[in-house]
Amino acid sequence: MYKKSLLRAAALATLAFAAMQAHAQDNKFRIGLILPMTGQQASTGRQVEAAVKLYMAQNGDTVGGRKVELIVKDDTSIPDVTKRLAQELVVNDKVNVLAGFGITPSALATAPIATQSKTPLVVMAAATSSITQASPYIVRTSFTLPQAAVSMADWAPKNGIKKVVTLVSDYGPGLDAEKYFVERFLFNGGQVAESLRVPMRNPDFAPFLQKVRDLKPDALFVFVPSGAGAAVMKQFLERGMDKAGIKLIGTGDVTDDDQLNDMGDGALGVVTSHHYSAAHPSALNKKFVDAFQKANKGLRPNFMAVGGYDGMRVIYEALKATKGQGGGDALLAAMKGQIFESPRGPMFIDAQTRDVVQNIYLRKVQKQDGQLYNVEFDTIKDVKDPGKNK
Repeated sequence: MYKKSLLRAAALATLAFAAMQAHAQDNKFRIGLILPMTGQQASTGRQVEAAVKLYMAQNGDTVGGRKVELIVKDDTSIPDVTKRLAQELVVNDKVNVLAGFGITPSALATAPIATQSKTPLVVMAAATSSITQASPYIVRTSFTLPQAAVSMADWAPKNGIKKVVTLVSDYGPGLDAEKYFVERFLFNGGQVAESLRVPMRNPDFAPFLQKVRDLKPDALFVFVPSGAGAAVMKQFLERGMDKAGIKLIGTGDVTDDDQLNDMGDGALGVVTSHHYSAAHPSALNKKFVDAFQKANKGLRPNFMAVGGYDGMRVIYEALKATKGQGGGDALLAAMKGQIFESPRGPMFIDAQTRDVVQNIYLRKVQKQDGQLYNVEFDTIKDVKDPGKNK
């Protein structure tokens, strides 16, 4: 056991030394972007990669006198693969920053590598509250599920929803969404009839939705990962749950901009809470959406895209602030506390938690110019992650 610990410590020390040596020798600034480009979360990878490349196309590939090189790797949403790819990127490719991370288990698997090699790790997608606590080198530009879930739990009881059933994917973000929604909803005087959890891989929502129908709540609160919302919506409508008077509410993942038009008019009126909508009414967002669609054959950017776009901004600004000289610690220090206007609205990176602070919007699916959009009707300003207050 002792020998094993020594070997592990030696391996990690080698990793740290290799990373520092490489950073000192090379004038290229390399970003290792690890994303699920195939498999269940492929839409996340596609959106983040497209946004990262758009940011680079708009802002050039030379920053602070360093040539920026992007190395994209597909981890297929398997944490062991993510970890192996991250190790190879740090040791062999000598990356200065690790970025991407489509799901929570992948981000958590890579955290020790970021810590040991002192490599900033920018989480552009994964949304479990605890991620930033897994390494002092993690910075997040996506969102946290508690941010969105608590906002919905405040809105629902004021709008005729007294009894709910929760339905979440059974992994970190789903458990966060359930916990923080239920706690706040109960605090606000609501009643939770049941909390249901669906397996993450190959989910079948049908038996769960039948149970919801039998329980007859005012609403079903849903969290599923990006890309799975269409399946939930389809089965919800097929079971006639809307006609039975059960409302569908949730975090914005369920009415993902990437899939919303394919869901059809059955999605009209669904209310969600989230940090980004392609319909966000700002000049900056309109410009972002137009440029993204032009560069990607009409693909509409979703909340994963904005996490990737803003993640690149945080990396670029940190590199500028260090005048191209910064190693891991200097870059990390320059990432903390950044305040800026994003296509999502105003946001900043909390210097203490390294997590994103941003507006959360309540939105309703409506038709605009013949297309379905999440149209914002209320704003909760500067929402910190409620998970960090515990």
